[in-house]
Amino acid sequence: MTTTWFDLLRHGEPDGGPRYRGHRDDRLSDLGWEQMGAAVRDDDHWDHILTSPLARCRAFAEALAAERGLPCTVEPGFKEISFGAWEGLTPEQVDERFGDSQARFWRDAERHSPDGGEPIQAFHERVGAAWRHWHQELAGQRVLMVCHGGVIRMVLAHVTGLAPGRALGAFLVPYANRSRVRLDRTEHGPLACLVQHGTLEPTP
Repeated sequence: MTTTWFDLLRHGEPDGGPRYRGHRDDRLSDLGWEQMGAAVRDDDHWDHILTSPLARCRAFAEALAAERGLPCTVEPGFKEISFGAWEGLTPEQVDERFGDSQARFWRDAERHSPDGGEPIQAFHERVGAAWRHWHQELAGQRVLMVCHGGVIRMVLAHVTGLAPGRALGAFLVPYANRSRVRLDRTEHGPLACLVQHGTLEPTP
């Protein structure tokens, strides 16, 4: 049996505070850098770092990889979902401009995408394709994946079997949150398990 560990780390606070960013390439704020630095420890041991191409993830991932002498791979499939016309707006501004569309999205994202946004089924498939590739490519390693709240929810949807719309509301993913997934490749096929969501202890 081959065991692979993934630590899923959401980016810290970006410049401009909470708002729908999606594909916007905002950078981390000073607080965001502090949050990310506090989320990793000296006793964390990884073999490889994967990152979204967006600056709020990539800058920290590449800096950490350089500091620890680790390979770092940018994976476009781990970019956040596109929120279309909502991008750059706060939740309050979305309510003002688009009525109840925000409430309908969070209630039933599979039927109510933001105007011009990426359908959640397509997002789920995009993240899933990248996830399958990397847990096969990096089998047996310990991997840090620096990405977004939506990406983490879609990975956990694949791990737990939840529908993508349900996974949006099932997992709270604050800034610099870490989750851990264990994947075992057995003679009966791959087995995935969400080990922890939130504060983490070192991998045994």
